[in-house]
Amino acid sequence: MSEKIIVTGHQPVYLPWLGLFHKISLADIYIFMDDVQYLEKDWNNRNKIKTPHGAKWLTVPVSVKKSASALLKDIMIDTSRRGTKDDWQLEHWKTIEGNYKRAPHFKTYAPFFEDIYVKKTWEKLAELNEYQLKYFLEVLGIKTKFYKASEVGFTQKKSDLVLEHCLKFKASVCVTGAMGKDYIKEEDFANHSIKVYFQNYQHPVYQQLWGEFAPFMTVADLLFNHGEASPGIIAQGNIRKEELLSGGSPKTSIR
Repeated sequence: MSEKIIVTGHQPVYLPWLGLFHKISLADIYIFMDDVQYLEKDWNNRNKIKTPHGAKWLTVPVSVKKSASALLKDIMIDTSRRGTKDDWQLEHWKTIEGNYKRAPHFKTYAPFFEDIYVKKTWEKLAELNEYQLKYFLEVLGIKTKFYKASEVGFTQKKSDLVLEHCLKFKASVCVTGAMGKDYIKEEDFANHSIKVYFQNYQHPVYQQLWGEFAPFMTVADLLFNHGEASPGIIAQGNIRKEELLSGGSPKTSIR
């Protein structure tokens, strides 16, 4: 019997949320989709942290007009305020430090954040997002193989692009987000004997700073608060890879 291979992918996002890491942990192959179009007011260049006053957006300023194209791999960061008091990198570091320095595990991860915001400078959004994602995958112990779409060379769009990912890596299972139901053509996957799993991530509740629990924060919120326990919390109440390979449970959405 041939080995079952699970493939998933996602566009580059800034300081990703927990659900992305659950999705990647289910797969053998992860496609970093830097060859798709940048979306304004999406998660490509922003995410939320928790503060005493509620959720706060951290947004990386970009300059689409100065970019070679509207594809994520080409999107340039707006560096016009670099070195000033309005430098976004310093602002993000000060905001993260100010709101999480009392967290139990802040000191464990603070050097990484200080390095990317204070010691390094960034020109392209996708490069920053890739650097962050690989660090988070490492500290979470997720060993899924990582492929950058722009280096592989895909040509299709939407459902056909996802199918192209699967065919390239001989997948037997495709993991996609819940929104995939709006565009995935399941019959095309079935024609290639590929099962589609629409992730329905159940967000765990965990101890945070600043009062009542607030879901959908960046994964950094979980790491600062729970450290090495974070992988187990991310998986809590959700399907695991071995369950997915065996066909899923009644609570899953595999077809």
